Amino acid sequence: MSNELLAKVAHIGEALTPAPKITGFHHIAYRCRDAEETRKFYVDLLGLKPAAALAFEKDPAGRDMPFMHLFFEMGDGRFIAFFDEPSSADDDTFRMKDGIADYHFAFEVGTMDELKTFMTRLGEAKVPVFGPIDHHFCHSIYFFDPSGLACEITVRDAKHDAIMAAESDRSAQAIHEWTEKTRALKEARMKLFREAAD
Repeated sequence: MSNELLAKVAHIGEALTPAPKITGFHHIAYRCRDAEETRKFYVDLLGLKPAAALAFEKDPAGRDMPFMHLFFEMGDGRFIAFFDEPSSADDDTFRMKDGIADYHFAFEVGTMDELKTFMTRLGEAKVPVFGPIDHHFCHSIYFFDPSGLACEITVRDAKHDAIMAAESDRSAQAIHEWTEKTRALKEARMKLFREAAD
């Protein structure tokens, strides 16, 4: 797939229709190695509710491509979803990703005791777990699922909302400063990639 479908921000100012309020995620979806392995991890170990397991023989474009789309429900009624597409079930695709900084998803619990209970439960299931780590607005534990996806379980600290409100007030300036600080490095890296592609 080429990059021609990637969104560009150069023309955002031309969008005159006001954006409706996004109320949250309905689901976030990832590829998994195996539907049953994934169900066991998210339902039997993490306690999510199985919500749907939809089997298809063709992709949305009508091409032959059998796959299953799995949905697991969280306590707030939202979902984490997975695609089991058998032709992609190889170890090159499903290995531990490059780490938490590349991407991860964070489940939320209500108390530090619940966070510690999950840490114990994951340990009992021989899942390597790291933390809890104090981020000064929340505490988190980290682990990987069977398909190599980075997972986090987090609990908000007492000062979470105040810290996030203060950060919100300065976020535009912080992003501007970061963009200016990193622009030359990013442009140099993109130039190397373009030259390598030619």
